[in-house]
Parts: sequence; C-alpha cells; structure tokens
Amino acid sequence: MPAPQALTTDVFAQVIDAPLDLAAHLSAVESPHAGAVASFIGQVRDHDPDVTGTVLTLEYSCHPDAERILADLVARFETEGVRIAISHRIGRLAVGDLALVACVSSAHRAAAFDICRALVEAVKIELPIWKRQLTDDGAHTWVGLA
Repeated sequence: MPAPQALTTDVFAQVIDAPLDLAAHLSAVESPHAGAVASFIGQVRDHDPDVTGTVLTLEYSCHPDAERILADLVARFETEGVRIAISHRIGRLAVGDLALVACVSSAHRAAAFDICRALVEAVKIELPIWKRQLTDDGAHTWVGLA
C-alpha cells in the first residue's frame, strides 16, 4: 500500500497499512463554506458478540481494488459544497487503534450527518475488506467473508 499522503482534495479515499490520522482528515474537509463537520471513528474493541473470549487484535486484509472501490463509494455522495475524507486501515491492529475514519463537511449539519452515516454504512456493506479477530483463548474468527 502507498505511504500516507497529504489530504488536500475535495474528496479523499484511502486504504492504508499505517495508523490513521483524525486531524489530517479534519483538515482535508476544512472549508470556509462549511458550517458543519460530521465524523465517524471506528476503533478496535476488546469484544464481539459473535465470539467467545476477549478480542486481542484484528488483522484486516483487502481486495487489491479496495481503494478504487472506496473512491467509487465516495463518488456516490459527492455533491456541491461537500468535502469528504475517509480512510480504512489494513494490517494488524490492537485494541483502541483506529480502523476507519470518515469526515464530511458541508454548509449545514443535516447534510454532513446524513452523508457521513450513509457513507460509513456503504463501506461496511460494500468495501472488500475482511477482518480476522484473534482472541485471548488462541482462537480466531473471520468477519466479512460471506
């Protein structure tokens, strides 16, 4: 995966194997026309209702076209005056690490909230990224392979 780059365009989408930077995403959606910024941070938690035991780490892997697909998903939500920055991390993540960061700015809060939520939901359903949850009992569970 490419190294992190400056987030400077109206729409930014990346799949990356390095820690995610919330401040960079917020900066990328900054605009004098924006009266609202909505954000979502998905972080690794220590449990999952579908597994027994404590989750210690996650290992995210992706399809080679994942970044292009993420950009296509973002394109669905592009509208005049809206700026979007979203990144999904791959690789091995510890509890508390950021797995997904999405920021959306717009003139009004309703659009920022609605677009951010719809984008995150689309990513969860359509982005070809899979996670392997490793638990304290030595077991592992795959999520997203269906």
